[in-house]
Amino acid sequence: VSLRKDIFKSVSNTSYLCSFHDCDGKELLPVVCPYCQKNVCLTHRHQDDHECEKLEAHKPRMSATQQLVKQIVESKKGAPNSKGRRGARNSATAAKVALMKLKLCATGDKSLPQSERIHFQVFLPKGTKDRCLPMYFCSKWSVGKVVDFASSLASLKNNNNILTAKKLRLCHPLSGEALKMELSLESLLSNTESPLYNGGDVILEYLDNDSIGVKYTSAYLTEC
Repeated sequence: VSLRKDIFKSVSNTSYLCSFHDCDGKELLPVVCPYCQKNVCLTHRHQDDHECEKLEAHKPRMSATQQLVKQIVESKKGAPNSKGRRGARNSATAAKVALMKLKLCATGDKSLPQSERIHFQVFLPKGTKDRCLPMYFCSKWSVGKVVDFASSLASLKNNNNILTAKKLRLCHPLSGEALKMELSLESLLSNTESPLYNGGDVILEYLDNDSIGVKYTSAYLTEC
């Protein structure tokens, strides 16, 4: 019994300090990194946790990944759908700047309260005389009502009530997706995944009944 106590006492008095800087951790048994052979505590047993000097061996792979990401970004810069002002114009910050300009020249229902007005640069269907027109709408309106009102302001033919005719649709400036007619502008502005911005762009185009949107938004989003 005495011998067992001596052994336990000897073991309990033995501790292995963690070599990681500013760490006072101790372990009763050695915890050695198999890469750098340094003694660490359980908290810092992983390479990332104790900044293992042998972690350098993994960096070339990370660099290759970063290089691939860079190449993808660079290739998109040269693609037609990323030219011009599209990305910046539809960011929240850029839209705020554009909003100030739109308020000076946009047309709409003058009876609408200022607090309910949503301003857009509306890009018109291909072949239309004007490329785009600045307009404002009520935030409580549905997309369907926005389309009807915009077509009236721009003097566009609107055959949305004819079953077999091409439909005039409002499309997202980035994805080109035709927005659902029953959605309200409020819901589209508050959408976190692909929002519209007060002061941003929207696209009007005639689409077939089975079409889900416009394919190349960059063909519309040019300077007015």
